[in-house]
Parts: sequence; C-alpha cells; structure tokens
Amino acid sequence: MTAKRHPFSILAGRIARLLHGDAGAGILLLAVAAAAMLLANSPLGPAYHEILHHPLGSSPVAHLGTLHAWINDGLMALFFFVVGLEIKREVLEGQLARPEQRRLPVLAAIAGMALPAAIYLLVSGGEPRLQAGWAIPAATDIAFAVGILGLLGKGLPPSLRLFLLTVAIVDDLGAVAIIALVYTAQLDLTWLALSGVVLAGLALANRRGIKRGWVYALGGTLLWYAVLHSGIHATIAGVLAALCVPIALDRQGESLLLRMEHVLAPLSAYLIVPVFGLANAGVALPRGGIAAIDPTLPMAVALGLVLGKLGGIFGAVYLAEKSGFAPRPAGTSWRQVLGLSALCGIGFTMSLFIAQLAFPAAPELVEDAKLGVFAGSLLAALLGFVLLRRSARG
Repeated sequence: MTAKRHPFSILAGRIARLLHGDAGAGILLLAVAAAAMLLANSPLGPAYHEILHHPLGSSPVAHLGTLHAWINDGLMALFFFVVGLEIKREVLEGQLARPEQRRLPVLAAIAGMALPAAIYLLVSGGEPRLQAGWAIPAATDIAFAVGILGLLGKGLPPSLRLFLLTVAIVDDLGAVAIIALVYTAQLDLTWLALSGVVLAGLALANRRGIKRGWVYALGGTLLWYAVLHSGIHATIAGVLAALCVPIALDRQGESLLLRMEHVLAPLSAYLIVPVFGLANAGVALPRGGIAAIDPTLPMAVALGLVLGKLGGIFGAVYLAEKSGFAPRPAGTSWRQVLGLSALCGIGFTMSLFIAQLAFPAAPELVEDAKLGVFAGSLLAALLGFVLLRRSARG
C-alpha cells in the first residue's frame, strides 16, 4: 500500500520539476522581478536602494564603487561571456553554421530590432533627451521567451523553439554591437591599447592550440579590467574573451568551449540574471501613482516591444517565404509564427541593461523606461502565450 504524500511534498515536487525544465529560468526571473518591485514600493524601499547605491567603504576596483556597479559592470560581464560562448558555438557548429540556416534568423532578428527602434523614435516624438533610448526595445530576453514555450508543453513543433533560439542569439549579437558602438563613453587610448594587447594574447593562445581553462579565465579577467577603464562598456570584454575560447576537441575528446558553457550557463541563468533582475527591476512609483508619470517614454518602449517585435519578425518571415528567400520553420502555422514573434517582444534583461546605459545622467528616465519594459514584456508574453496556446496540440 502506497503511503499518502503530504500536500507540501507534492507541491515541492511540482515546483522542482517546473524549475528544472525550460520554464525554470523564466519563472525564477519573473519571481525576482516581482520581488524587486514589491521591495522598491514597500517600507523597505529606502533600504533596498541604499544597499545597492551607497558607496562601498572600500573596493578593489575604483570604478566600481557601489554594489549596483559591481553587478552591472562586473557580474554581468560573466553573463555576456556565456552569451559569447553560445554565439561562437552556434556560428561554428550549430544552427547558424551554414548560410541557408542563417538566412531567416538573421533577417528576422534585423527586422525585429529595426522596427522597434523606429516605433520608439516615432512615439517619443523626436524629443532630444529621449532619443538615446532607441535601442531599449530592440532586444529579446531568451530566458523569459523560452520559459513561456516551456509552459506550453510539447504541443508545438520543435522547429519553433529552435527558431526562437537562433533569432535570440542573433538578437544578442546585435545588442552587443549596439552597446559597443553606441553606448561608449569617451575613450582612454592607453587602456584601449592595453585591451587590444590582452585580446591579441587570448587570440594567439587559441591559435597555438592552448586549451587550459585558467589561461582564458585569467586573460578574460585582465581584458575586463582594461576594457572597464577604456571607456567601452566592460561587459563587451565578456563577449570578446568568449570568442577566443577554442571549440576544437582536446586529447581527451572534450571541447573547452562546450565544457565552459556547460558549467557557466546554469550559473548565468539561475544566479547572475536573477541577481541582476533583483538589482535593476525595482521601480519606485511616485506618490501620485502611475498617473503622475509622463507616459511618453514608457509608451515608446512598450509599443516598440509589442508592435515592433511582432511586426518586424512576423513580417520578415512572411516576406522571406513569399519571395522564396527562405521558408518559415518546418511544420509551423502562420498563427504559431505570429505567436512566436509576439514572444520575442519580451525584452527584460537586455532591455533593462540598455536602459541603464541610455540615460546614465537621468535616473528618472531610467525608471520610466523600466516601466515601459515591464508593461511591454508582460503584454508580449500574454499575447504570445494566447496565440501559441490556441495552436498547440494537446
């Protein structure tokens, strides 16, 4: 006779299974974002902001004088390192390795970044102080988007998930390029030259076939330190260092890049990104509530995410198939493509990160942009979920 399980044991088991699947990282990030919002608007709000922004008594890196700076410029460099590993793997051996595989995701990602930026600029009305935020709605949060697909179960064609991943990877690459080219402060040529020397050393180690992990860990740390002082955003060092990690097999038949990605990807998804969300998602609403906020910036971001991503990606896929440039993902219906395009409007992590870079001297605009990110991401998630749920099998 089977012993009756306690309700709490059943609940814990279901939560564990849910967090272990595709939906896990997205659900955790959602919980963390909600917690940050509650903290920022509770009696603990002042303490929450004080912990993040109060100058540290001492810091080993002078440029990082607060806990918030360590998270955004330090910890997030490791997140971008994982992004770089994923990009390199997909381009060399994955779903972006062959030209015919790259056509549709690259086209969809470009359109899915261009249209949100255009809608943002249109809605913001050309206001000079808001123009720097044009890239905020251009990015997709892969953890949230894949998490929504995970909640839908196995009733969707596998090609849909694969297409989402490849579009998100190209999207991440575009976001990294925007950060490097657009949101760069005044350059320090000495530190920039030193960054080049360290990067050349990492590339040489790769070319010489050095496959010791500590070499790239040490070189990546030195590169991050130099880039941090160069004027280019420090997280770019994470991507550059990752691109130097060798993917070729060693004598034991293992790949250093795959081994690093296997170890660091869960750390990034279940620790680094949630910590970033906790530190950046807390928006303190004004005393007058949402009605006291100027809606221009939040509306520009939200519409860019919802309408821009949906229209850009779906339009690109539709035109690609009708013109014979590339077929839509195998076995998918147009409703499923539309639902997936809507999901790509979830722009949490990268959008929040770009918002910090877009308005460094205007914290009130950063807060307004965050509200737009939350509203747009929520609407995109709900729209995508409904469309895909109705077309899922079983």
